[in-house]
Amino acid sequence: MKLRVLFTFPLLIAATLAAQQVPFERILNASKEPQNWLTYGGTFLNQRYSLLNQVTSDNVKNLELQWVLQVRSMDGTTKFEATPLVVDGVMYTVKPPSPAYEVVALDAVTGRIYWTYSYAPAESRTCCGRNNKGLAILGDRLYLATIDTHLISLDAKTGREIFNLKVESPNTGLASDYSFTVTPLVVKDKVILGPSGGEYGIRGYVAAFDAKTGNEKWRFHVIPEPGEPGHETWGGDKSWENGGGSIWTPGSYDPELNLVYWGTGNAGPDWNGDPRPGDNLYTCSVIALDADSGKLKWHYQFSPHDEFDYDSTQVPVLADIEWQGRPRKVMMWANRNGIFYVLDRATGQFLLGKPFVKVNWTSGFDAKGKPIRAVQTSASGIRVYPGNQGGTNWYNPAFNPRTGLFYIPAWEETSSVFAKRQQEYKPGVNYAGGGFTADVGLTATNTYTRTEDEGYYGSIKAIDPKSGDAKWVYKLSQVTDSGVLTTASNLVFAGGREGYFFALDARDGKLLWKSMLGGQVANGPITYSVNGRQYVSVAAGNGLFTFALRQ
Repeated sequence: MKLRVLFTFPLLIAATLAAQQVPFERILNASKEPQNWLTYGGTFLNQRYSLLNQVTSDNVKNLELQWVLQVRSMDGTTKFEATPLVVDGVMYTVKPPSPAYEVVALDAVTGRIYWTYSYAPAESRTCCGRNNKGLAILGDRLYLATIDTHLISLDAKTGREIFNLKVESPNTGLASDYSFTVTPLVVKDKVILGPSGGEYGIRGYVAAFDAKTGNEKWRFHVIPEPGEPGHETWGGDKSWENGGGSIWTPGSYDPELNLVYWGTGNAGPDWNGDPRPGDNLYTCSVIALDADSGKLKWHYQFSPHDEFDYDSTQVPVLADIEWQGRPRKVMMWANRNGIFYVLDRATGQFLLGKPFVKVNWTSGFDAKGKPIRAVQTSASGIRVYPGNQGGTNWYNPAFNPRTGLFYIPAWEETSSVFAKRQQEYKPGVNYAGGGFTADVGLTATNTYTRTEDEGYYGSIKAIDPKSGDAKWVYKLSQVTDSGVLTTASNLVFAGGREGYFFALDARDGKLLWKSMLGGQVANGPITYSVNGRQYVSVAAGNGLFTFALRQ
């Protein structure tokens, strides 16, 4: 189903939206226009760092709510995860598919809706809710990837559908085990994305599509087939055919190296590695691909032969920093397995790995940077730190070049008891190979009922990437699914399951301001400016909330 609605003041709207042109050069140089938010992480570096400085540590206490975009009610696992885009005073975002997607163009100052596009997806299978991370833009087009594996292109001026392509076909009944929850990454003339579905025995991939036509240009399979490098890590049988390796969040891009970087999901079955002996490349890894051809240039595997559901589907954060006395192009990564990493992003060389939460699954690293496994799963179960949801998850961290600190939304002191069992792969059936019991779960159930004696908690943690040491920790009363935003005026914005949205001093973690929004924060905040006034926007519960300083 498709529905477009144009609202009042059509001539004014047409004049405003006609100016929305975002050629690739603008995205490539997004840091030169901090008044806009042109891609998921703000720039291709995915630092979630803004040069805007009107809101400071001195005046952030004067932030006031300006407008709210409401969405229809959602089920217990579906969350408002999308990161909005802002282009020259116009905001674009997508409401979660409950039951239909709604892409909206809004006045970024008032919240007035210019147009709405609606798409009702077909039946689909998802492990963790009918979620969507957001839109991409290139030229005068928007791009949406849907849970029924459609890639949709819209006219950014009107919401008119330009193309709607089905990428994967149903493999059982009306549904596919593949789904798209990712924000596409636009590089040059290509739209790049990959599927979720690791819990259903998919064979994950990263694929590039022509931005004008939607035609597929290249595809890199996360699980190598016979004859390809890495296939030997799957034990020589057919386990690779259903090996998982899903894609949840968008990658990063280095234009000098012409490499795109993507994090990959867990191997399947999740909690029993017996059917897949070996390291199971390239699951739980970062892969560096040539942006033009999709050819693998290097990889690093964070969790070889994973049996704890430690998807490496976090956002790669790129920076040029001084490393041991000389400049270095690095990648920083807060992994679900509880370890903070620094890699050389030109070669994949391991530079540093250090736990940022309690970890017992590994005892350290060998000389080449491969983790040494310290615990083994069994049918009777074993307690592992961090728990199934990890030390962090898909929600974005941030890096502030001014403070030199890396900010992680962390789950502290969590564990799970993992138990494996034998399971045969069947299309359309969850392919877990066992189960787990956890201290705290995926959904926001019982958000307000955690007691101090339960032990676990959430935090925003500032890490020095040169040492891996924590410089400060802001403790939350619940775990958090919020992303983090940091600014040149030494602020850190984040939220949590309690429903608070807050600002911290980026230098020492001091609480400067907070506002109760009435629902869990489960997206990454952004900041932008229109006519010289800075705004901060975040989704919580069933709404998108936008703040600015009191006038």
